[in-house]
Amino acid sequence: MKRFEGFRDGPVRWVSLPEPFFSELLPAIDDLGELKLSLYVMWALGRQEGEPRCLLRADLVADPVLREALAEEGHEGSERLEHALERAVARGVLLRGRQTAGGAEVIFLNTARGRAAAEGLERGDWQPETDRGAARPVHLERPNIFALYEENIGALTPVMADILRDAEHAYPAAWIEEAIRLAVESNARSWRALAAILDRWKTEGRGGQEPGAEKGGRRYVEGEFKEYLEH
Repeated sequence: MKRFEGFRDGPVRWVSLPEPFFSELLPAIDDLGELKLSLYVMWALGRQEGEPRCLLRADLVADPVLREALAEEGHEGSERLEHALERAVARGVLLRGRQTAGGAEVIFLNTARGRAAAEGLERGDWQPETDRGAARPVHLERPNIFALYEENIGALTPVMADILRDAEHAYPAAWIEEAIRLAVESNARSWRALAAILDRWKTEGRGGQEPGAEKGGRRYVEGEFKEYLEH
């Protein structure tokens, strides 16, 4: 069994689930694949913005994380997906619709909005490929910080590799990536500048700034760390 190292410190996106999932569905679901798929769909739809919120079945099939989660000995994840989907639809957790143009299968959560979206799709009121990209959840694969450092800051020496390994344990990956971005934008391509930013974020916090926020970036370019930056 692969051991989970724990949730990292720093900003982590939390996932909200409807309370009936725990009070009604969790005691009733007796298939692990169905449980995993139901949780995945709630997570993926929760990341979307706007309406309608839905997923293409092709997106589920193509997702390597979901395939790995559903795979069992002797069965590919794509095979288990259909089984889990059938059970989740039969239980009433998910709804299936079909795009009128092209015939792509569309998955909805069985909520009032999900039911309305499914009915609208059946009537031809909207199409998932064109309506605000609602059918495509975004999977973000973070770059390896060693490659990110080497591509943007400098050579990855054995000493520098050890420093980055320590940094991975000390700071969230998003902080390191953002610090590298600020260093590149400010022509401060050194670990000294990165470490100064990361240490300050750790001791004082980031003031609610999301990675890439203009105000947060300018604070470190023009403020406390100006001495490290070469313009």
